[in-house]
Amino acid sequence: MGTHLGDTVPEGGTRNATVTHYFTAGSWIEGAAIHQLREVSALAGMISVAGFPDLHPGKYGPVGMVALCERLYPQLIGNDIGCGMSFFELSLPLRKFKVEKAAEQLRGMEQIDPGDLAGRLAGHDLSPDMCPHSLGTIGGGNHFCEIQAVDDMLSEDAGGLVDRQKLYLLVHSGSRSVGADLFGQTLDAATPLRDGMAADSLATRQWLARSADCVWWASLNRQMVAERAAQALRADVTLVADVPHNLVRSTSAGFLHYKGAAAIGEGTVAPIAGSRATRSYLVRALAGAEASHWGISHGAGRKYDRKAMHGRAGAHRSERDALRLNGWGGVAICDDRDLLIEEAASAYKDAAKVVGDLQAFGLVEPLAAMKPLVTYKNVQRQAIDRDKAKRERMTMRRMRRG
Repeated sequence: MGTHLGDTVPEGGTRNATVTHYFTAGSWIEGAAIHQLREVSALAGMISVAGFPDLHPGKYGPVGMVALCERLYPQLIGNDIGCGMSFFELSLPLRKFKVEKAAEQLRGMEQIDPGDLAGRLAGHDLSPDMCPHSLGTIGGGNHFCEIQAVDDMLSEDAGGLVDRQKLYLLVHSGSRSVGADLFGQTLDAATPLRDGMAADSLATRQWLARSADCVWWASLNRQMVAERAAQALRADVTLVADVPHNLVRSTSAGFLHYKGAAAIGEGTVAPIAGSRATRSYLVRALAGAEASHWGISHGAGRKYDRKAMHGRAGAHRSERDALRLNGWGGVAICDDRDLLIEEAASAYKDAAKVVGDLQAFGLVEPLAAMKPLVTYKNVQRQAIDRDKAKRERMTMRRMRRG
């Protein structure tokens, strides 16, 4: 069972909420993250807090937690409201797959015409002017679109979900400027956030309604990223799982704040991301996850912050070139030198250990381990122009020979 810290009483005599750690003693958890988790437990109206094995420090509170509270704390969610992971099956068979060709195709994915953006928004009951031109884009930071294949079947039940002969897409992205705008407006509001927002206030009802739109927008965005990737690969995609991990759910017991924690239900299939050079996992949520407020880890979690990575990896060009490769012959598409270093595999914890902890606490059943083949992070404009010029030169050469 988890470690309960709810019997402690902080200075001032206010009793902390119950804190449960869903990770073992062998997990890599920074002391700063544990401290932030305790700080969350002392917030007004807090009932209980769950911390997961991907727990790490964040700006307004730890990442990798669920907090149940009588009051609403938008700052615990942050600006990327609705951020999540979506897992898709590709119609392209593994036997026909070539890493180099796929990487070249994906470099142009965000240049593909996304079609009727206003119509897509309206189809999700969203305003047609809700940042339509950001749809189908990944964003920065740890967001990505990755082609994967099965590396290992971990359960007999996995056969109905994934196949060793098929390819898959894992998309990690969020609400882009939509969530950032809402968060900025919330911070600028006259009501201070340090004590949270009352459950029955107009501001709370308005925030919940607008954040729900952010969650829908982010889900649509991941779908459109996958569609662009599939079009670049000349394939079709079918959604397998779509699981957000930055949101608030309103329940009869209070507000559930999911910060970097996948919001699931019993039987939900969810991806848990590794890194661009390590395996990701598919898991199925078990009934035991009710104890963790129907939350689990969404990924491996950071081991080192972005600033620290600049002293740990990519000091020389040869090292940076190596960061683009992995042990399965896979490649990463990332033209931003700083981002390449900050998102190196060594920046992250061991996703296998994360999944093992979740399994040990009875929260999930592991289904399959997935290997990364092509990870799309970003392509700079000048690189796109160079690729376009190269394709045009190759076309001209073929025409001359023809």
